[in-house]
Amino acid sequence: MAEPPERDPFPEFRLDSDAGATFVLESKGKWWHAGFHLTTAIVGPTILTLPYAFRGLGWGLGFLCLTVLGCVTFYSYYLMSKVLEHCEKAGRRHIRFRELAADVLGVGIGATLLAGECLKIMYENLSPNGSLKLYEFIAMVTVVMIVLSQLPSFHSLRHINFASLILCLGYTFLMVGACINAGLSKNAPPRDYSLDPSGSSRVFSAFTSISIIAAIFGNGILPEIQATLAPPATGKMVKGLLMCYTVAFLTFYSAAVSGYWVFGNKSKSNILKSLMPDEGPSLAPTIVLGLAVVFVLLQLLAIGLQCSLSLVTLVVSLVPSASSR
Repeated sequence: MAEPPERDPFPEFRLDSDAGATFVLESKGKWWHAGFHLTTAIVGPTILTLPYAFRGLGWGLGFLCLTVLGCVTFYSYYLMSKVLEHCEKAGRRHIRFRELAADVLGVGIGATLLAGECLKIMYENLSPNGSLKLYEFIAMVTVVMIVLSQLPSFHSLRHINFASLILCLGYTFLMVGACINAGLSKNAPPRDYSLDPSGSSRVFSAFTSISIIAAIFGNGILPEIQATLAPPATGKMVKGLLMCYTVAFLTFYSAAVSGYWVFGNKSKSNILKSLMPDEGPSLAPTIVLGLAVVFVLLQLLAIGLQCSLSLVTLVVSLVPSASSR
């Protein structure tokens, strides 16, 4: 005997009038799927800028800001998750931040540009006299993103985002190993952890560093992620957040400490740039840096794809369906 079809607990989100939800959402996810999605949304290649953020704060304030902002964002996401659960129990499911559309679009563009830059770094190392320009690599990444964005639903990203979680651990530990190797080598740069002697410059650098750390913890698509969970969603998002912030703890602190330990107040905006100085030999094996760049590039595709699908659900939901005209 055939099993009766499973009842849809939220039929209003399958109406033609909300085509965005129909197009993107598929509420079958487990809590660990939410963890994959959240990690991809929060833990990305921006962690490579953390030594630069410490440069403007020093050891004490750097650790304090990283820890405080981590606790604040975790608690705010936790509260947001509980509010979404409460609304869901009352029969009102919220799946998007319309007012954050501009932020989501900005992240998607940033991921595409950074991925293009990573491709250019690889190309210049393999072919120093090559003729390809940055905009051509950005175009290549854009084409790949267009193809990948044809995936049918946000839930279908769960395997890609699991791979993204592994990739962020991979390139972080590669960079940590490279920094330790650089710090112990004979070519290790002199270490200086002093802050800027000018009071105004010190204040400006501190606010810049705090804004970098705050932006790293940013996540504007939590409602969309929670909407992929199979009902009831009670407690599942909290477990996903705990998974995400465990990965964030491992990657953020290890990258910040190792990079700032080696380069101090000479840290550049990206650990890769610090390890590959304009003058002198590279401070890490080429194969290690190359593999890290490949991992970064692959994760940027996952991040850009996630942002693209989030934007799609917003844009499509704003297009009136034929039945509602």
